[in-house]
Amino acid sequence: MGSIYALVAAAGRSTRMGVDVNKQLLELAGRPVVVHALQALAAVPLDGIILVVAPGEKENFHQVLNKFMQGTQIKVISGGDSRRDSVMLGLRALPSTAELVVVHDGARPLIKPERIRETIRQARHWGAATLAVPAKDTIKVAGEEGLVRETLLRDKLWQVQTPQVFKYQLLVEAHRVAAVDGYSVTDDASLVERLDHPVKLVRGDYTNIKITTPEDMVLARALLREA
Repeated sequence: MGSIYALVAAAGRSTRMGVDVNKQLLELAGRPVVVHALQALAAVPLDGIILVVAPGEKENFHQVLNKFMQGTQIKVISGGDSRRDSVMLGLRALPSTAELVVVHDGARPLIKPERIRETIRQARHWGAATLAVPAKDTIKVAGEEGLVRETLLRDKLWQVQTPQVFKYQLLVEAHRVAAVDGYSVTDDASLVERLDHPVKLVRGDYTNIKITTPEDMVLARALLREA
């Protein structure tokens, strides 16, 4: 078995949270949001974790790691201007001998270790895999003035989550091509898809929410109370 590393994206600006503090550092059931995610990853286990944070926030995250994650091999680096730039910087911080890289949002605190393990297992076979859940709502494509242009078939739609796991060299190539083309998306699987490489969907949990708005924090606290 080759080495497996995690790359945790935590460089977002948290503009939709309406707070001055990075959302990944907000307290959730006694721990910062990002710590929940890191502890789930550390339970897998992995060969190392790269935590990509906003420029100027490394010290804040180091303080959190010293308090909650002692004994876990985590390297903190500064991210770039976009998510794609931040992930690319994280990839450059990994050893070139890495086999797999697990990309996870630091704002998804409720990820379960068993889901990470299954996504890794599928990525070993397919080269690329991502957690996802079937869409529950009907999705419509809007045109100008908010008028419906198309209604998509719900039974073929999946809501993509993280972690997303890839063969290391495959993800590096996907990011290289995207940088040359000036192509930017909100998830790494889309970059791999542009190479015409298959991406395996792994059934996840609807509880694996991403903290984006204040309402998400309310829901996350309720889910943890029920767990």
